[in-house]
Amino acid sequence: MKARAFLLGILMLTTPPANAGERMTLNVSPAVSFAPANLIVRATIPSDPENRAVEVVAESAEFYRSSMIQLEGDKAARTNMFEFRSLPPGTYEVRANLFGSGNEPRETLRQQVNVIASGSGGR
Repeated sequence: MKARAFLLGILMLTTPPANAGERMTLNVSPAVSFAPANLIVRATIPSDPENRAVEVVAESAEFYRSSMIQLEGDKAARTNMFEFRSLPPGTYEVRANLFGSGNEPRETLRQQVNVIASGSGGR
């Protein structure tokens, strides 16, 4: 029950208000799925000449996967999609880290997702 309340709180905190002026938004789907899960992560990054890279991480207590792409500042695509395939069961923190021209972190967003064991007896 605590996990559900925590998940709801995280979702509410990571949903930006309209016109908030944030550099980046993060959308992860599905929020709950059965293992092995495929997650689609969408990072929307407004045009800015200082943007140089975005890294997306999916991490649980027993599993870690990440992907990083270079950005060309204000010439970069606004929406960047990442796919994490075949994630095992666990509660995952999905993070998007935006880096600037000096490789300094500019912004980090987090969202929690839950991958549930399928109960298929070892499949």
